[in-house]
Amino acid sequence: MKQFAIRYILLVCSLIAVAQLAWSGELQHQLRAESALEQVLKRGTLRVGMDVFVPWAMKDKKGQLIGFEIDVAKQLAQDMGVKIQFVPTKWSGIIPALIAGKFDLIIGGMTVTPERNLQINFTRPYYYTGQGLLANKKMTSGWKLDDFNKPGVTLAARLGSTAAVAAKKRFPQAGLRLFDDEPAAVQEVRNGRVQAMVAGQPLPAHSAADAPALLVAYPEQLLREPISMGLNKGDVDTLNFLNNWIEQTRAKGWIDERYAYWFDSTQWKKRVW
Repeated sequence: MKQFAIRYILLVCSLIAVAQLAWSGELQHQLRAESALEQVLKRGTLRVGMDVFVPWAMKDKKGQLIGFEIDVAKQLAQDMGVKIQFVPTKWSGIIPALIAGKFDLIIGGMTVTPERNLQINFTRPYYYTGQGLLANKKMTSGWKLDDFNKPGVTLAARLGSTAAVAAKKRFPQAGLRLFDDEPAAVQEVRNGRVQAMVAGQPLPAHSAADAPALLVAYPEQLLREPISMGLNKGDVDTLNFLNNWIEQTRAKGWIDERYAYWFDSTQWKKRVW
C-alpha cells in the first residue's frame, strides 16, 4: 500500500511536470508570435516612429528624409531584410503613439530617462549626446553660463525633450518657453524674444556657425545622455535582437562613422535647403 502511494505521487508529479512544460512551450510560442520582431518579419516592413529635427532627421532638397537616425533605421531594416516606413510623430506624443501600436520602434535620438522607462523599454545605448546652450549674441554679450540662471532671463526648449529638463535643472531661476519643434525655438533666439535655448548638440554649435553675427554657442556640456531605441514592454525577443544588432554594428565601426558624418562635420548641409 505504501509503495502504491509513492508510485501514485511520482506519477502525479510527472504529469504536472509534463503539463508545465507544455504550457511553457505554448506560452513561449504565443509571446514569440506577438513580438514586434515577428510582426515586422511577417509584414515585411519596419515602422519607425520619429520626429524631424536636425541632424537626426530632416528633409533634403528632394523632400526625402535624411539624417543620422534615418541612416540607423534604414540600416536596421536592411539587415532584417525588410522595407522601412517612417511615421513622423510630434515628440510630445511619440511614446503614447508607440504604446498604441502606431509603429514598431522609436528611433529618433531619444534619451533614456526613468520617467520614459516606466512606460516603455529601451535598448542598450548606441551613442551618447550632450545638451548645449545657444544664445542671442547681442542680448548676452559677456555673459557666463551662470548669468542665465536669474529672474528676467527666458530660455527656450523643445516640448517633451530632455533639453527642457536640463534647462530647468541648470537654470531654475530663469523662465522657460516650450516649443513643438527646435527650428521655432532657434528663431525665437535669433529674433531676441528669448535670451537662449537649450538643445541637444550639435544644434547649438551648428546654428551658431550658420549665423555667427547673431548667435553664440557655449562650449559647456549641460548633460551627457545615452541614446537608445524605444520599444514596448514585455517584448524580450525584439529587445534581444536589437541589443545584439547594436553591439555588432558598433563593433564594425559603422555607427561611429555615421555619427562623425552627421555630428562632427557639416558636409551634409549641402543636401538640405
